[in-house]
Formats: sequence, C-alpha cells, structure tokens
Amino acid sequence: MIRTELTLRLPNSPGAAASVCQLLATERVQISALSLSPAGHLRLIVDNPVRAFGALRDQHHHVETRDVVWLGIPSTLEGLGPLLTLISQAGVNIEYAYMSAGESGPGRGVILGVDDPQRAAAAAGV
Repeated sequence: MIRTELTLRLPNSPGAAASVCQLLATERVQISALSLSPAGHLRLIVDNPVRAFGALRDQHHHVETRDVVWLGIPSTLEGLGPLLTLISQAGVNIEYAYMSAGESGPGRGVILGVDDPQRAAAAAGV
C-alpha cells in the first residue's frame, strides 16, 4: 500500500528526536515507523500525516512529504525476496528501506522509498 512519509532534519543534540515524538504524542498522532539517519534525517510514517505535518510546521520544522510503499512482511521462509524481485522486474529502483513497528501482525512491515511508488505497489500487489 502507498503511505505518506514525513521527513524532517533534526539537530545533532540530545532530546531532538524525543521532542518530535513527544509533540506527536501530544497531538495524538501515532508513529507506525521511523528511521533516523546519522545526518539527522528523521523519516516518519504516522496514522494522521496531515495533523502531524501541521503540528511539526507549527514548531518551525521544515517537513517534506513523499509517497512510499508499505509492504507487509510475509511469514513464509521466502520472506521479502519474491516481492522485492517483482518490484525490480517492474524496473523500479529501491532508494532506501526501513522497518515498521511491531513484532508480528498487520502493523509489521517494510517501508520502501522508491522512484515510482505506483508501479512498485502494483508490481508487489499491494
């Protein structure tokens, strides 16, 4: 499925990520997945991207949005290999990936930043 990813740059200081997470909790926005790079780029998948975007902008964060593909993690031995193969055979490049929260169940998945989210989702059947 295609989801909206929020990306912002955090300063390299103690508490920067905590303040963003606390702000979203105060706004009653649930974080489903996140990735923080060494360069300070925080990528978020949330249950209400519009509300999160507004709250972060109100706190003077520069927020970018992007469509990404959310793939549920199969519980088979093959794992993600077959789905990633279908995406590559469709000519879609995977630029980055990270995991979602949850040990099992529907919330567990992999988020893919790709050059063509529509084609990737169609190829993977999501």
